[in-house]
Amino acid sequence: MKLWRSLFIKLFIAFWLVTIAILGSWQLTSNYFESQPPGPKFSDRDPSAPPHRFILRTRYSLENLSLKDLPKQLAKIHRKHGVQIYILARDGSDLLGRKVPKEVSEISNELRSVPRKSLAKKSKGGLSAIPIYRQDEGALTAVFKFPQHRRLIVNTLSTSLWLRITLAVLISGVICFGLSRLMTGRLKELQLASRRLATGDLDTRLQVRDRGGDETDELARDFNSMAKQLQERIGAQKRLLGDVSHELRSPLARLRVALALAQEKPEQRPQYLQRIEQETERLEDLISQLLSSQTRDVTLDTRIDLVTLLKQLCADANFEAQGTGKHFAFKADTARADVDTCKDLLHKSFDNILRNALQHTAENSEVSVSVVSNDGDYQITVEDQGPGVPENDLNKLFNEFYRVDSARSRESGGHGLGLAIAKRALLQHGGKVTANNTGTGLRITVRLPLPGKSVQ
Repeated sequence: MKLWRSLFIKLFIAFWLVTIAILGSWQLTSNYFESQPPGPKFSDRDPSAPPHRFILRTRYSLENLSLKDLPKQLAKIHRKHGVQIYILARDGSDLLGRKVPKEVSEISNELRSVPRKSLAKKSKGGLSAIPIYRQDEGALTAVFKFPQHRRLIVNTLSTSLWLRITLAVLISGVICFGLSRLMTGRLKELQLASRRLATGDLDTRLQVRDRGGDETDELARDFNSMAKQLQERIGAQKRLLGDVSHELRSPLARLRVALALAQEKPEQRPQYLQRIEQETERLEDLISQLLSSQTRDVTLDTRIDLVTLLKQLCADANFEAQGTGKHFAFKADTARADVDTCKDLLHKSFDNILRNALQHTAENSEVSVSVVSNDGDYQITVEDQGPGVPENDLNKLFNEFYRVDSARSRESGGHGLGLAIAKRALLQHGGKVTANNTGTGLRITVRLPLPGKSVQ
């Protein structure tokens, strides 16, 4: 996963940009409101309060602009803000020769009447007067006539710092809330999906892309994988329970019949007792195989030679196959092939594989068994000349109770546990087992690691 796609980077950049946006917007809005003229109620403020920043900024322009540029600046301020500015000399005349309204003259005289007064304000008419000094004209009075009607929101925000702070907090809260919902939406989906899965809805899946994305996409894919495996395992357990029930039903039914007949026909009791013993042995064998197929943890504390083991198993199989024309041929490219095991676990595993080949290979045919030494592991192949397995069922070959012909009985087809037991044991040895059709039969390939190594 690329770093820029990670959730951490997204969260970091998102909150960083939000912080920048809040700080930037605060700075811009502050500059904007400070550049705006005061509202109609500016004159009602505390007389000791300092002049509005708009007035101070304009005062700088009025004192330093040339007389030629001054009319343009005043016209610009009036056009942009609706504020009329009069510049009055000591005799009450306007510096630019304009007609001076009575209320403008009155507030100018009021300012001059009080020595060292820096600001005079009058609510009626929205007037404010400040003293200014120009290099060529000397001491003058600038009278600001503010418009009486301004937009309520702009006026309120421009006169209330706390209102601007409150508005900024609310806007930032809304933005952060949206980002949080966006970032945690997938986690909420995962929570709901987990609850559905916990209630038994094993078909629950999350919609997610196959590759890429951030940590939440990886988490969603992991959840889907977990839900799929859980569904498969629970399904396998249900099938196993059904298969075990089916397998136990037949010998138990035969036991019941034999017991009833033994009670009804005392003269034939030895015969029925023998049948009861036979069915009991079959039940014991089935239960033993079931327990073996479910064994999980083993300790590999014994080292054996695969070449010697497989030679012996092939010899046993050839002895058992006398009269059928079936034959086991063994070859190895190494004199010894030592691997770690637990007791006779590998013996049972390869015995099951060879018996499976013996049962399904054709009469008067050969089963080839070979050991090849690779870099880090041994490869053992067992290839028969039987009918093979349907391609769609190859992945089911090592499942408990699997039979190519589901109608076969235990007498003709076994319980279907031999290869399942073999696969579990080989996996516990760190090995791998696969099966594929050759066109002339079935080939089972086993790979076992050398001591201290693992199969790649």
